[in-house]
Amino acid sequence: MSGLNCAAAGNTYTYTHLSIYENGTLLALPANIGTVQPTLAAPKGCVYPLNTVDESGKIRMDVTSNATYTLGQFFAVWGEPLSATNVAGLQGSPVTVYVNNGGALTQYTGDLGSLVLPPKGEVTIMIGTPLTQIPTYTWSDPPAFDPTPITLSYGGTVGTTAHWPDGNTSTGGTGADVDGLICASGMSNTFHVHAHLAIVYNGQWMQLPQNIGIPQSCYYEMHTHDHTGIIHIEAFSLKTFTLGQFFDIWGEPLTNSNVAGLSGDVVAYINDNGEARRYMGDLRAIPLISHRDITLQIGTPAVSTLATYSWYEPQ
Repeated sequence: MSGLNCAAAGNTYTYTHLSIYENGTLLALPANIGTVQPTLAAPKGCVYPLNTVDESGKIRMDVTSNATYTLGQFFAVWGEPLSATNVAGLQGSPVTVYVNNGGALTQYTGDLGSLVLPPKGEVTIMIGTPLTQIPTYTWSDPPAFDPTPITLSYGGTVGTTAHWPDGNTSTGGTGADVDGLICASGMSNTFHVHAHLAIVYNGQWMQLPQNIGIPQSCYYEMHTHDHTGIIHIEAFSLKTFTLGQFFDIWGEPLTNSNVAGLSGDVVAYINDNGEARRYMGDLRAIPLISHRDITLQIGTPAVSTLATYSWYEPQ
């Protein structure tokens, strides 16, 4: 796609930011541009070197080969038009573009497709009535990785604080379908992957309960077997599995201020294969894909490092 290949996310990357305004109104850039969802043959899916994970406008740029990328390549991956009269289907005049590169704000008047995306810079596109002032953003990198991996062993425990009882709550799954996910008498290996969830509350790492999604009679397509934080995804058909579905099976709330009854400001981090970023979208919409690590920080203090894991392949 425009000279870009879809592959596993790498651990050498940076970001740029894109804002699109129509007559003074900021439009949300869609999540998961440049993301190809998992398949049975490729359970981890893949991402293009230019992709988004939420609606914040941040565009991830793979810099493994020290490559530079253009706005035209991003729109090609997105599958939307880009011209002086049509920006992602928005048609109007004039189209005004500004680039903030290292604090230097300049108007761009060249071919839009050739505009080089500035690392940790900002591109602002205005269709129709232009803004009187161009916004700027504060950039912050996610915490560094802890260099000592945590070994995930079957039947083990990860976390320092036991808070919730094991199993689903009274409002969680009891055997009936939950959000389209079934509860079956046996587990399926048709689609079988694992993700990890860490919940840190006011500096305490909470232990995720075992047997979430396992009522007495059946196994939900998402469940836990132990206190490691591993979420097992074992389905009879390929679907999109989200963190919100897991919390619904558990029977606990999940919002930007309440995680399973723990209240406070919630900051979410996602790690895929060494690519870590803060997630700014709807927590419930976070896809659970193979070996994705999700950290939910609630309250203070902020986590100083993001845990890394030595994965085993649980059954």
